[in-house]
Amino acid sequence: MLVPAFRRAAGVSPRLRGRYAAAVQLREIMTPGVVTAGLDADVLAVAQLMRDHHVGSVVICDADGGPAAMITDRDLTLRVLADERPGAEWARDHASRPLVTGEPEMALEEAAALMVQHRIRRLPIVEGDRLVGIVTLDDIAVRTGNLEVAQRMTAEVIEGALPGFFFHERG
Repeated sequence: MLVPAFRRAAGVSPRLRGRYAAAVQLREIMTPGVVTAGLDADVLAVAQLMRDHHVGSVVICDADGGPAAMITDRDLTLRVLADERPGAEWARDHASRPLVTGEPEMALEEAAALMVQHRIRRLPIVEGDRLVGIVTLDDIAVRTGNLEVAQRMTAEVIEGALPGFFFHERG
């Protein structure tokens, strides 16, 4: 299930607005080549895709090629390896849902707010029903040239997921 952009942005905290580069559109910073797998892919095949393509996530696509879910290296670690599940299980059963997506014309500021709100580090980009790219926190840092933005977003994503955790600067 995709979460439409107009519904995802609802309830974004006003404190997040204006903190990121609003003039940049996702089309400008997204990575167009997304590693994908079909609904019938098993977790071993997905792990091998991640290894072979040097990525931390694979978008699971339906029979028509539309994005349906995403599985991350963290999903594989926590939901498969730590539970000693067999490598032949379907990856879709261990994927993160719902799939939160952005559009190419979306402003970086809105995408950043979505990523923080949903505590995600990767945002697949769709045009209509077609997967056209992906934006990660690393993309935001590298392609905008603003490491501070990515560090702040990472801290906010983690703080949202672990609100009681104490964060400090490393020396």
